[in-house]
Order: sequence, then C-alpha cells, then structure tokens
Amino acid sequence: MFQQLLTSFIASAGFGIIFNAPRRTLIQCGVVGMIGWGIYYLFYMYQLNVVYGTFIAAFFVGIISQIFARLYKTPILNFTVGGIIPLVPGGLAYDAMRHFVQYDYNGAVSLASRVLLLSVAIAIGLLTSEVANQFIRKIPYRQVRKTGQLNQRK
Repeated sequence: MFQQLLTSFIASAGFGIIFNAPRRTLIQCGVVGMIGWGIYYLFYMYQLNVVYGTFIAAFFVGIISQIFARLYKTPILNFTVGGIIPLVPGGLAYDAMRHFVQYDYNGAVSLASRVLLLSVAIAIGLLTSEVANQFIRKIPYRQVRKTGQLNQRK
C-alpha cells in the first residue's frame, strides 16, 4: 500500500510540473493525487465496485482541490489535474485498443465499456464536488435572506 501511495504522489506531482503548476504547490498536488488513489485502491483491495471507488475518489479529489485552491490562492485546476491523473484508466484504454487491433472485438468492447464507466465516474465525481462546494458556499447568503443580517465571524 505504501508503494502505491508513493507512486501516485510522484505521478501527481510530476504532472503538476508538466502542467506548470507553481513550485510551491507541487507537494499539495502530490497529496491530492495520493489521497484520491488511496481511496480508489481501498475499494480495489477489498474487492468492492471500482466504479464507485473511482467516483468517490474523484469526489474527494475535487473537494480537497477546492480547499487547497483557497488556502494557497491558486486556480483549482492546479490541484485537480494533477490529482486526477492516477485515476485515469489509461492502461485499460490501451488494452481496449490493442484488442481492437487484434480483431478481438468481444474483449475490446468489454474493456472499452469499463474505460467509459470509469471516465464517467471521474467526471461525475468532479462535478458533484463542485455542486457540493457551490451549495455550501451559498448557505451564509441564505441566512442573510432569512434573518436580514449575516453572522460575522471575528
């Protein structure tokens, strides 16, 4: 498990470098990817549905990316892109294309459908995290409409 987490950290931080994320945020990019992969790997290790694991991992990648984006005052994409990289089913997509080239259409369609499901789970997980963020951010403004004043934190 430690080896998996370390590898996902390095991959996420490496993609942060490739996508020109600021140097001060590379460790956070790695942490986001490591947490996302850790959640996915727990689902895989306990033989649970990996599509659900991918969805939940992508959801947490989105939430943690939003938190880090506010803390470090950088765009959310710096963390999301690097953090989602370990979840992308690239090897599975390669295998699907290899089966198509070898005229093994049954295996290719099976693998391609898994790639599609995992990709949709990633997209919906990120979208759901953004919707949850927007909902939570609007709660204080709803209180203003009801009470007529905003509770100020000091």
